[in-house]
Amino acid sequence: MIIIVRRLAAVAALGAVLAGCGSGASFTPPSPGKAAASPHPGKPPEQRPKQAPPTLAPGPGGVTRVFERAATSTATGDMTVALTFDADMTADQGPRAADGEHFDNPGLIASLRELKVPSTVFMTGRWAEQYPDQARAIGNDPLFETANHSYSHYAFKASCYGLPTVARSEMRADVDRAFAAFSKAGVRNTVPYFRFPGGCYDDAALRAIAPAQVTAVQWDVVSGDAFATDADAVAEQVLAGVKPGSLVVMHCTRSAAPVTEQAVRKIVPELRKRGYRLVKVSELMRRGRA
Repeated sequence: MIIIVRRLAAVAALGAVLAGCGSGASFTPPSPGKAAASPHPGKPPEQRPKQAPPTLAPGPGGVTRVFERAATSTATGDMTVALTFDADMTADQGPRAADGEHFDNPGLIASLRELKVPSTVFMTGRWAEQYPDQARAIGNDPLFETANHSYSHYAFKASCYGLPTVARSEMRADVDRAFAAFSKAGVRNTVPYFRFPGGCYDDAALRAIAPAQVTAVQWDVVSGDAFATDADAVAEQVLAGVKPGSLVVMHCTRSAAPVTEQAVRKIVPELRKRGYRLVKVSELMRRGRA
């Protein structure tokens, strides 16, 4: 908690690159409903036959539902945890990228491949436009699944770490525009999940994006990697907070989260030593509902 508080000032000042989208072609997910357990429990997720990703059924009035962690316990032996990575870039950061700022993190992706960590990457449409080759490589690798983090990385609720705000009438279109950017970049492994920029939302935002037919995905463990300079501290924070069914938020942005790769190299072996199995959000959602 102390680590998070000390970073709040920096996050507020540089909120435009903090995690947490226009017009374009819409993404049509499968009909929501509870998915059955995998018929291939002995194989790693990336080697199993492809299944339609599970979603949460809409709430009253068709409102978008929010998934934060899986309802599971050690009693069932279901020691699963999902590491998620936000590939952040706001719509107005093109000049900064042109001047040499790195909003990507190919070293992190390489480490996830080396460590064989199934992961969900929440990508902004603007990031996919800036780094189409990387977006396509991530989006066509069965180790990963690509989820929607908006197109613009503008806030869907006022007063969200200093981010500009998307008009309510434009929220659904911003989500659609991100999916369209993924398609243009050649991303294939796309799932119908959406993460609000900065994690900020309200009932109005949940209703505004409902026509996009996505499940909103938050988290229960904050890694603290945003603007961190101490990989050990990030790793300690994650390891202290993880429980069976946890969903961890991290970042895939070198300029805003420079020590994430090093932290992951500490986190992953320790989680496996403790008996955890690392999974994508789709499997975590399939195995237990919040």
